[in-house]
Amino acid sequence: MRFPKNLGLIDMRKTEQLVLDAINGGINYFDTAYIYPGSEEALGAILEKHRVREKVYIATKLPIVICRGPEDFDKFFDKQLKRLRTTHIDYYLLHMLTDEASWEKLCRWGIKDWIEGKKKSGAIRQMGFSFHGIQNEFLKLIDDYEWDFCQIQYNYAGENFQAGVTGLKKAAAKGLPCIIMEPLLGGKLANNLPREAAGLFKKANPQLSPAAWAFRWLWDQGEVTLTLSGMQEPAQLHENLALAAAAVPGMLTAGERETFRKVLALFNASYKIRCTGCNYCMPCPRRVNIPACFAAYNTSYSMGLVQGMQQYTTSTGVTSEHTSGAGLCVKCGNCEKHCPQHLPIIASLQLVRKRLEPFWYRALIFLARLLFKPHGRNPRGSGNSPAGLAGKA
Repeated sequence: MRFPKNLGLIDMRKTEQLVLDAINGGINYFDTAYIYPGSEEALGAILEKHRVREKVYIATKLPIVICRGPEDFDKFFDKQLKRLRTTHIDYYLLHMLTDEASWEKLCRWGIKDWIEGKKKSGAIRQMGFSFHGIQNEFLKLIDDYEWDFCQIQYNYAGENFQAGVTGLKKAAAKGLPCIIMEPLLGGKLANNLPREAAGLFKKANPQLSPAAWAFRWLWDQGEVTLTLSGMQEPAQLHENLALAAAAVPGMLTAGERETFRKVLALFNASYKIRCTGCNYCMPCPRRVNIPACFAAYNTSYSMGLVQGMQQYTTSTGVTSEHTSGAGLCVKCGNCEKHCPQHLPIIASLQLVRKRLEPFWYRALIFLARLLFKPHGRNPRGSGNSPAGLAGKA
């Protein structure tokens, strides 16, 4: 997704050199997706040109948010094989699976038989999913199918966000390799840290960049199988290679752990809602993703409004079979009865809606639903497919 760009288009010269240097440096896993503009085509062209396809694993994703029926599975998959100039995908994911309802809809469309057919033919070697939803849904999803691996957003600034550390540990306990996306929170943990937080890291070890601290926090955990770094420049690649070469679980010192504690305390000081992400308030009768709403709201203050709205969008609404934003709250009070922090959840959700669901945002969501609403036929009979939401921000 983060291949070097020039005027909005992938810079093939820089990208080609970056990919080749990565392979020569020992990197063998390349993550792309159907909806990353030009990414699959660029990767496929480079691997074919230099005859290095068999040296790497390709991971790409089925764009389930724009699938309108079971006929789209092959349509998108076949196009991806052509883009990537390959006969098989090593690691294939359902892109942005958010909840059990979305998975059940895909099952009604015959996704299980489709997966098994592709695996039997060798066109897909390993099957997993990338997750954007609430923790309880992740815990159910990993029990719903014999997945080969899973992919979650995870970093030190959001240990309890989405699947969180609880999901990571359960997946690992089941033997599922865990691929980590957003290890740097879209680059925010590398380049846009609060000045005081960056100062704490520098004081503790001036030889390590903020990005290095973030990666070391992940690699310290034995449950983490792989991190998706999103390197865009040779310097980033070389730093990552050097860091990874020395990474082992349990490598953080007591002093380094204390530094992370101090940095997180600074983040928490900027948070407006003191939610710990314990999930005791869930499930909400109206399906409001309360912890995610609060996490995105806090991010909008600690990391900026754009980052907060992006986080809010991916975890509460547009990519879900059922929406789960703050606007669904009917003030029943069920959540407040179970909150160990005794937070004013109802009032806080109104603040979230005001900040993260402005009028123009709701209008865009409405249009996205109209545009991407599934309309394919049910493979088991006639009539319309389940009326769910499929779209992207």
